Amino acid sequence: MKLEFFLAKRIISTKAYKSSISAPIIKIGIIAIALSVIVMLISISTGIGLQNEIRDKISAFNGHIIISNLDSNNSDESNLPIDITRDLLLSLDSINNIKSINQIALKFGIIRTPDNFDGVLFKGVDSSYNWNNISSYLSKGFVPEISKTTSNQVLISDNLSEKLNLSVDDSFQMIFSKNLEARAIIRKFTIVGLFDSGFNEIDDNIIFGDIKHLKKINKWKDDQSGSLEIFINDFSQISETTKNIYLSTPNQYNTVNVKQKYSSIFDWIKIFDKNIIAILFIMVVVCSINIISVLLVLILERTNMIGVLKSLGANNYSIKTIFLIIVSYIISLGLIIGNVLGLGLLFIQKQFSIIKLDAEIYYTTDVPVYLSFNYVFLLNLFTFLVCLLCVLLPSYLISKISPINSIKFR
Repeated sequence: MKLEFFLAKRIISTKAYKSSISAPIIKIGIIAIALSVIVMLISISTGIGLQNEIRDKISAFNGHIIISNLDSNNSDESNLPIDITRDLLLSLDSINNIKSINQIALKFGIIRTPDNFDGVLFKGVDSSYNWNNISSYLSKGFVPEISKTTSNQVLISDNLSEKLNLSVDDSFQMIFSKNLEARAIIRKFTIVGLFDSGFNEIDDNIIFGDIKHLKKINKWKDDQSGSLEIFINDFSQISETTKNIYLSTPNQYNTVNVKQKYSSIFDWIKIFDKNIIAILFIMVVVCSINIISVLLVLILERTNMIGVLKSLGANNYSIKTIFLIIVSYIISLGLIIGNVLGLGLLFIQKQFSIIKLDAEIYYTTDVPVYLSFNYVFLLNLFTFLVCLLCVLLPSYLISKISPINSIKFR
């Protein structure tokens, strides 16, 4: 093997090789591999990044899994409460993959200002609510401070702020009604923060505040809540976790996960996987065709050398190994250039968000980037092995070259 490496190194490093007929073909092959790697890296990184960004946004404002009363399923509003019993909490604690459990309630109300009004859902949360899930989407101010005493602080979206001409520190009245026959209940709230999720369905319809307001309006007990909002650790196990929660809760409660609630959006982002696979297939085919072309040109150009080596006693396997080492060098060089440029572009986009998107279509204002050593390593390994396997068959042409005829071939 030392002889093969020595000869391959001499061929690669020689000036005659660099100025030979095959030199332009080799450069084109290297450029093709580099460009293919760049396209593959960008497609995987942005595709997964967009999927994760949309999934995380929806989950941040809705939770991963919701436990609610069956009679409340026809409406987003929490009509009937669920009892937060010790047995229920113990049964949920025994289920793996649950990260946190939050008590929430939803009630429709009308925001009234001196100049305008709009109907929204008031999302009530308790003092243990984990605001970290949505704090990254704050555009101004801070999240409501909810303690043992009833808080009048609320968090609304930028969309509602512009529509109703409200801003941080402004106050407004909100009108609630327990039912059509009941007398309207008016509460006054103060805006302490604004958020922007990028989802009009969320931004136009939900504000956050203290759940104690809704408990008083609905005349619920302290140990009752509209629903339980559950966050999990591993999203890939959401279906299994949803099933386990459903089996562990009373029959009158239903369990729905965010994939079921927003099925159309999750079906849409599933298409990204097919697009990524299609791009990977096309780019690998391009790499393979180019590297096969490079090998064939190298064999034709070095036919005389092959004949000399055979006449000196070198076998076909040894000569093929020389060319495979040269091809491996070319593939590796293309991969290195592609990774440096591709990862550099992705890093710039991740840090500076240069390329923007239409939020109404993609639910985010800039192209999200997902970077992981695992997928970069596997992509490079996969590309290298496929290209190398593709040149094994053309390399058998070496065994067909006759020493006598090849020495005359010039």
